[in-house]
Amino acid sequence: MFRFENTEFLYLLLVIPVLTALFVYALRDRKRRLERFGDAEIMKMLMPEYSLRRARLKFELLMLALVCLIVALARPQYGSKLKEVQREGIEIMLAIDVSNSMLAEDFEPNRLERTKYAVDRLLEGIEEDKIGVIVFAGDAYVQLPITSDYVAARNFVSQIAPNMVTKQGTAIGAAISLAASSFSSQSGDSRVLILVTDGENHEDNAEQAARAAAEQGITIYTIGMGTPEGAPIEVGGDFIRDDKGEIVVSKLDEESLQKIALMTGGAYIRSTNQSVGLNEIVAKINSTAKAQFETQVYEEYGELFQYLVAAALFFLLLSRLIMPRRNRWLAKYNIFK
Repeated sequence: MFRFENTEFLYLLLVIPVLTALFVYALRDRKRRLERFGDAEIMKMLMPEYSLRRARLKFELLMLALVCLIVALARPQYGSKLKEVQREGIEIMLAIDVSNSMLAEDFEPNRLERTKYAVDRLLEGIEEDKIGVIVFAGDAYVQLPITSDYVAARNFVSQIAPNMVTKQGTAIGAAISLAASSFSSQSGDSRVLILVTDGENHEDNAEQAARAAAEQGITIYTIGMGTPEGAPIEVGGDFIRDDKGEIVVSKLDEESLQKIALMTGGAYIRSTNQSVGLNEIVAKINSTAKAQFETQVYEEYGELFQYLVAAALFFLLLSRLIMPRRNRWLAKYNIFK
């Protein structure tokens, strides 16, 4: 596993484009000033030993050295040894609605993107729990099995899109049933399903699936994405229309989501533009009894910064050897022309 120990130093890389812009400006300013003295070809004849390419190469080497030093400061590390550890936590399955109705823009920029942003922030704060991801529309699929690899989870969540499920619709019952069969045997009663949807179920009996999940000791928390007033759904630049040609307005169906949560001892939260509701649910989840499970973690990390420091020193040495003027002894080889 690769990581940076001090990621804050990577922001220093923003200095590189600034220095590059200043260098380009300085070259152009120098060119303008030389043009005031006479014709460019004549100036080249007066300064035969000056090489613009050498100056550029010298700058590029200095920038490469600076990049290596900045990345070295961030301390890149590679996990070199795995260890089995016992942890106390909860297994959480996130079931995210990716149907076209989640593209409605009553939340900014739309319901789905707002959900992805909230899930990403949630994953930043999880430490002991395991998490899995299910996407559903007309069908439901496990996008990420239960794992403690939060980096992978964030990566998978960032790629969620409506085209991941070809069959349109909102099969909430299928998502609940799939989640119920996706928990590990170690989780015991510490199993939680967070269902994020607009609640417009068109495919199956979600309440029946919720009763079956409750019998297995699974607690379901539901999050209603959208507003009761609703919003039209725009796909490919056009609004979705019904058989009569009228624009379809997707509205939040809170009643079914409230029933599902109530059946399993969970809770329902309506999202707003300010808060999706995940943090509130996690606060409730934290009071749930924890299960003990084994997981693999990297116990030792090997440092890689020394290789970057060596590369930086190499580039600095090269830049010192390259002078702005041509070496009279090497001029005949015409290296930089």
